[in-house]
Amino acid sequence: MGFVRNAWYVAGWSHDFGDELKPLTIVDQKIVLFRASDGNLVALEDRCPHKLLPLSKGKRIGDTVQCGYHGMTFGTDGRCVRVPGQDNLPKSAYVDTYPVEERHGIVWVWTGDPEKADPASIFDMPEFSDPNWHCHHGDALHLKANYLNVAENLVDPAHVSFVHPTTLGSAASEDVPVHVSTSGETIAAWRWIRNAPPVGFFQKFGGFDGNVDRWHYYYLHMPSTAVIDFGSVDAGLNLPEEDRDQGVRIFALHFVTPVTDDYTIDHWMHLRNTAVGDESASEQMDAMFRIAFAEDKEVLEAIEIEEKRPQKRKPIRIAIDKGPNVYRKRIRDLVDAEATEDLGEPERPTFVQHD
Repeated sequence: MGFVRNAWYVAGWSHDFGDELKPLTIVDQKIVLFRASDGNLVALEDRCPHKLLPLSKGKRIGDTVQCGYHGMTFGTDGRCVRVPGQDNLPKSAYVDTYPVEERHGIVWVWTGDPEKADPASIFDMPEFSDPNWHCHHGDALHLKANYLNVAENLVDPAHVSFVHPTTLGSAASEDVPVHVSTSGETIAAWRWIRNAPPVGFFQKFGGFDGNVDRWHYYYLHMPSTAVIDFGSVDAGLNLPEEDRDQGVRIFALHFVTPVTDDYTIDHWMHLRNTAVGDESASEQMDAMFRIAFAEDKEVLEAIEIEEKRPQKRKPIRIAIDKGPNVYRKRIRDLVDAEATEDLGEPERPTFVQHD
């Protein structure tokens, strides 16, 4: 289906990038990042225009990057500032630059038309800046799978009962209805499991003695950022849905970055309203998340292998596929829109449409 390029994608956490040249790939584009002397991140095309050696195999000289083959040197704006052995600098001697933004310790890179890069469109949540919430960066989960399957998995409450039975789900939720909304810009799916034993995650962190009411709300933001709002509360409180903050509530954030057609990186982190400031709790939560996400990885990589094999029959769709089906259509529409150029409303057109 291809990639949405006019989008902000997560390259990593702020602490992942320093003075050294760091190569990475986003939507099949080779990029090299480094932190300039003023502290700002620079993202350049990772390919010298001369013999195409990746610039990341060269070296930094101050705030410039020198190619490791013939020494052509490029500034932070991508323009060539030196060609050893000659004084003239060809106009074609440049590399592309990529807009970069840092927010809440997260590094975002824009991979499309630079003129369309609007920092105001970067994903954000009020809890990032709320002192009553704890923000913790997790890991980067590397998956040999297409990003669409990875993102779909993150708007699918139904799989939790079967893929994560000891951590995030249990058999108690297998037949509980899943609600789906696709009317807004964000695709949402959710369900409540009332008066049931706490799942493994909240047995450890919730401190519950008896049954709980627990919830899963899945939100998928285009093109591939997922927010999973999940938590538990004592069942005796009969907590209304809009009062979830009164329970133990966690936001698991997944920034799904397409690398290539069959390779994806899921940068995951969480926000929580419990154990604020307790880093030992963060480490324990990370350990449980790693177990759960390893279960996702096993399933998604197995699906990737099977999708590439010859199919004997058409794939089937069932009721729980509503959100993923809408998601695929929206991605397809975005990809198609980027593949054409809209010239706007015609002036003095000779074509007249009547329907």
